[in-house]
Amino acid sequence: MDRIIVSPGPPLSGTVVAGGAKNSVLKLMAACLLAEGTHVLENVPSISDVDTMADVLRALGCDVVREPGARLVVDVPATADLVPEAPYELVEKMRASIVVLGPLLARCGTAKVSLPGGDDFGSRPIDIHLRGLEQMGAIFETHHGYVEGEAADASGRLVGSHLVLEYPSHTATDNLLMAAALAKGTTIIENAAREPEVQDLAAMLTRMGAGVSGAGTSRIVVEGADRLEAVSHRVIPDRVVAATYALAPALAGGSVTIADGRPEHMEMLLSKLREMGLEVTFDPSGLTVTSTGRCRAIDVATLPYPGVATDYKPFLLTALTVADGVSIVSENLFEGRFRYVDELRRMGADVRTEGHHAVVRGVSCLSGAQVKAPDIRAGAALVLAGLAAEGETVVAGVEHIERGYDQLVETLASLGAQVIWR
Repeated sequence: MDRIIVSPGPPLSGTVVAGGAKNSVLKLMAACLLAEGTHVLENVPSISDVDTMADVLRALGCDVVREPGARLVVDVPATADLVPEAPYELVEKMRASIVVLGPLLARCGTAKVSLPGGDDFGSRPIDIHLRGLEQMGAIFETHHGYVEGEAADASGRLVGSHLVLEYPSHTATDNLLMAAALAKGTTIIENAAREPEVQDLAAMLTRMGAGVSGAGTSRIVVEGADRLEAVSHRVIPDRVVAATYALAPALAGGSVTIADGRPEHMEMLLSKLREMGLEVTFDPSGLTVTSTGRCRAIDVATLPYPGVATDYKPFLLTALTVADGVSIVSENLFEGRFRYVDELRRMGADVRTEGHHAVVRGVSCLSGAQVKAPDIRAGAALVLAGLAAEGETVVAGVEHIERGYDQLVETLASLGAQVIWR
């Protein structure tokens, strides 16, 4: 089954669960490398990116086992038994694999990691990672598609430093935060990313024995430990998956409750949903988004957290294709993240792009067509587009969707959407 088929259906109704956050669990898995022993991660989504990271950890010498109940058990060997080399055939599948670089350097004093691959929506260089690690005493060479590093200090350890990031990169903050957890002395990360997933990683590192303060602000202070302990940790809910289901009523009508949705993690997005005319409420049953009719056009610009996340933009832009009026959507983070717009045009959307901006003129209805997902979030957005289309929409490239969604088709179907695998 390599296609998703979407047909017109009734308004949506029901409750869903977002599950564990992809953008958190991958970093938590990498953090396990910092301590010998058995780590247990709870609320781990069944997605292919987790499988890829599990294979990376296995290549490094760990034992990784999925258990019932969304549990992942990671057994990390002694330092002498780790293999600090992440091979190309695994890392090229997923850019997030680069986050093993910091933990390997901190634990082993050396690391060799293939330059990362992943979604094709623009250049995302790792210069910020390397500069930060160099300030902590690492020396790097890059050749034959690999970056090789070692700790220059006589002890073989990284050394705490005062780091100022030129951009609040989420992944770079994670990498440096993990490296600092085992570095000698104090590390200060200025202009750090503030995402909830960074806070989740900091919480796990604190439980492991590192001294971390300031996570969730632009200044994180880490007191490195000589040794960290294996722990159990529960992954926070996935705010991007929650956003996917929250925007579904904008296209299909009806009402959707996300049982584990956390409004405090997505305040700017929820503000935009209200501006579009959706009703947003939160009570003990979860976060509920209800359609009140055709949505209104709005302007949206992506920004680092707590702004509107770039991962939200494909869902927002797709919803705006059937909104009343003209919207302007600006992408301030990745230059290539409008590549799915051509697919929406195949469905009758009126979208014009120029540089970092898109002008979206809402139409009354989209038209079913054959489309192809270029990346994870754009793929899910195309499925949502099918909910607002006349006729049948066929979405190919579903391997991208499976990287970040645990049973997207089945979950939408449980809400009444006419969505099937073929």
